[in-house]
Amino acid sequence: MKSEAIRKICEEKQIRMIDFKMTDIDGRWRHITIPVERFEESVFTYGIGFDGSNYGYAPIEKSDMVFLPDADTAYVDPFASVPTLTMCGNVCTIGKGENKPFDQYPKNVSLRAVEYMKESGVADRMVIGPEFEFYLFDSARFEVSPQQCGYRIDTKQADWNCSLDTPGNNGYEVHGKGGYHVAAPQDVGYDLRSRMCMMMEDWGIKVKYHHHEVGGPGQMEIEVELADMPEMADNTMITKYIIKNMAAQEGKTATFLPKPIYQEAGSGMHVHMLLLKDGKPLFYDENGYSGLSHTAHYFIGGLLKHIASLCAFTNPSTNSFKRLVPGYEAPVTIGYATSNRSAVIRIPAYAKAPETKRFELRNPDATANPYYAYAAILMAGLDGIENQIDPAENGWGPYDFNLYTLSEEEQKRIKGLPKSLDEALDALEADHDYLTKGGVFPQRLIDVWVERKRAELKKMEQIPNPAEFKMYYDL
Repeated sequence: MKSEAIRKICEEKQIRMIDFKMTDIDGRWRHITIPVERFEESVFTYGIGFDGSNYGYAPIEKSDMVFLPDADTAYVDPFASVPTLTMCGNVCTIGKGENKPFDQYPKNVSLRAVEYMKESGVADRMVIGPEFEFYLFDSARFEVSPQQCGYRIDTKQADWNCSLDTPGNNGYEVHGKGGYHVAAPQDVGYDLRSRMCMMMEDWGIKVKYHHHEVGGPGQMEIEVELADMPEMADNTMITKYIIKNMAAQEGKTATFLPKPIYQEAGSGMHVHMLLLKDGKPLFYDENGYSGLSHTAHYFIGGLLKHIASLCAFTNPSTNSFKRLVPGYEAPVTIGYATSNRSAVIRIPAYAKAPETKRFELRNPDATANPYYAYAAILMAGLDGIENQIDPAENGWGPYDFNLYTLSEEEQKRIKGLPKSLDEALDALEADHDYLTKGGVFPQRLIDVWVERKRAELKKMEQIPNPAEFKMYYDL
């Protein structure tokens, strides 16, 4: 029946190719495409074979794997000139009998985390909503070679272009850090964002709103409505695909790099979340602090207890920690509060109804593999509920004041987020039992993750930084 439904779509849309999109360990989509004539019902049973050794996962006895498409994810790829139906799905290892879900595959990790949540009896749904911040540039050039190292980005709306005597320079550049909610003509990405959102809606992703963000040189934000965690991980991949490809079609380039511009606002991926059981919200209590229940507070406690090791999955790039610095509305301290963007956990004051009562985790960014990041967040929160970790009793708040304005002495008493990827990996090596519970994160996945990230760090440490020439060249 699945193949019949797919064939019907193919006939209606005159499809010539069928594309299968898979996620590698870092969170990048890879794909394989077959002619529509080769598509049969057996694809849903036996899958499409591929060599998994190139996807970055820990080696298994045999690298041959199969991709099993999910017919429910079928959609006509809007960026293929040849009519192409694309599908996401899952990955299995090939066994003597039935194929077994590959436990390191990102989608499987997120699904297993939800299964573990249900088995615990705590909840049966985790509903999340990320905020997608990104920069839209006219050009991006970079080079890393033995004789030259550097980058150059540009966008006509940046205030560094104010003095250019060139056609099209109309004086409507956006000042640094002055982009929040600017309107046209300063907001040159206005129509493009609307088209991005329309395509997201067509693809089944409900958009809450979009706007220009704080960063003057083209920082944008698209926020989506909440959805179940595994579905939202899929939607995160689709959203990034749409944004980057639509930007490319316009002759522009979009990046989710957390800190692409020195002394400008960084791009995060704040994650709003709540739990449900039997359709009832678990995070609401009108008598609790900021309307949150004990369950919600314990979930917060778990996040804050494990936040350092969580950063290894939610902020997995060296660039991530260039964003997590004071002065740019990015969190730097371990704590929670209401309507306070300087705390790593913020409780929106506007979400007052029981079914919308939630909080947001503000440190993640979109260099994360969303399946791993969202699953890790869930596992940390569940650990907090299981062990009744109270954030207030542990001295993590609530911090209902501006944490950036504290004196040095006061700041010393408040614990901070890791200042580097190296620190986050150290924390992950020391604190990951909450992730391996129930077999959600396989130990060898954590091992290979740390190994790969350590290799990235080693490489970065060996590359001369252009700023070092300015600081030390004449010594």
